[in-house]
Amino acid sequence: MSKGDFVNNLQEIRKRAREHMQEGAVTTGYRANREVVIKILNEALATELVCVLRYKRHFFMAQGIDAANASQEFSQHAAEEQGHADQIALRITQLGGEPNFSPVGMLDRSHSEYVPGNGLSEMIQEDLVAERIAIDSYSEMIRYVGEDDVTTRVMLEGILAVEEEHANDMANLLKKMNPGTKGNGTAH
Repeated sequence: MSKGDFVNNLQEIRKRAREHMQEGAVTTGYRANREVVIKILNEALATELVCVLRYKRHFFMAQGIDAANASQEFSQHAAEEQGHADQIALRITQLGGEPNFSPVGMLDRSHSEYVPGNGLSEMIQEDLVAERIAIDSYSEMIRYVGEDDVTTRVMLEGILAVEEEHANDMANLLKKMNPGTKGNGTAH
């Protein structure tokens, strides 16, 4: 594309920008299926909210010699998961959708489960499982939106990076508690 082509294209961009102003950020250049993107983002929102609740429970229920370190991680992760939920809800509204915060059906929409865990080691294991689910789910979402919705993809990539950090944190906590494990709760 030459500079002249871009200038001609710029005139078209300006024209299209005025055509459907009520659509806000969603222009005719948006190539993804908006309804599907909003649906998967609402599933991600439910997943994040379930994770917030699970981490909050673990924060308050952590007991034992390793509880102080784990509680600190649980609290930090709960706050970060809430931040993810807020980012996702905002993106849903930018796409013209409505974020679904209803507790009714939240577990059905969520990719992760709400498993309370009995004892600190089991809590950490359940959080690690949930993070691994989130990693795979976000990776699939990123592949789905690809170049069709760059803003959503970049947001999801940022969330994915934090979920990977969370998984590493949980695996490291497990290793500290059970030095003979490789992060999955079984001795090797």
